[in-house]
Amino acid sequence: MKIKGKIWKFGDNIDTDAIIPARYLNTSDPKELAKHVMEDADKDFPSKVKPGDIIMGGKNFGCGSSREHAPIAIKASGVQAIIAKSFARIFFRNAFNIGLPIFEVPEMVDETNNGDMVEIDLDSGEIVNLSNGKKYFTKPIPEFMQELIRSEGLIEWTKKRLFTEAKK
Repeated sequence: MKIKGKIWKFGDNIDTDAIIPARYLNTSDPKELAKHVMEDADKDFPSKVKPGDIIMGGKNFGCGSSREHAPIAIKASGVQAIIAKSFARIFFRNAFNIGLPIFEVPEMVDETNNGDMVEIDLDSGEIVNLSNGKKYFTKPIPEFMQELIRSEGLIEWTKKRLFTEAKK
């Protein structure tokens, strides 16, 4: 499975409040959350991001609260993946639980510019910056986690699995 998109680059320590400000947590509707995604880090981001884009962050992306609203808001905005130097562990888990692939590729963050086009091969772990031709390698996403991504997250994967088992 391959992902291709435009990079939106952010810095270190982007916390869950920067991803989805607490003032908008009176809803859990993904579409409503997406209207405010990353606005405390870049006030224009919600109007600029397009389906298929990719967020790039520095160290400790997704730190702060353990709420799932942050990766949900990102995914609902149309972002299809995140590349960062490192992730907060709870954000890492929450992202895969909702079907949002994330990748730790520290050297790539330093060599990539906002607006670059990137292609990610989930099977091989190869990431190519199509704008400058540089290639990077990260751990491939294991097949069972790719199933979560294809299923749009753990809940939908579980529903499909239960339905399949019930039909047997």
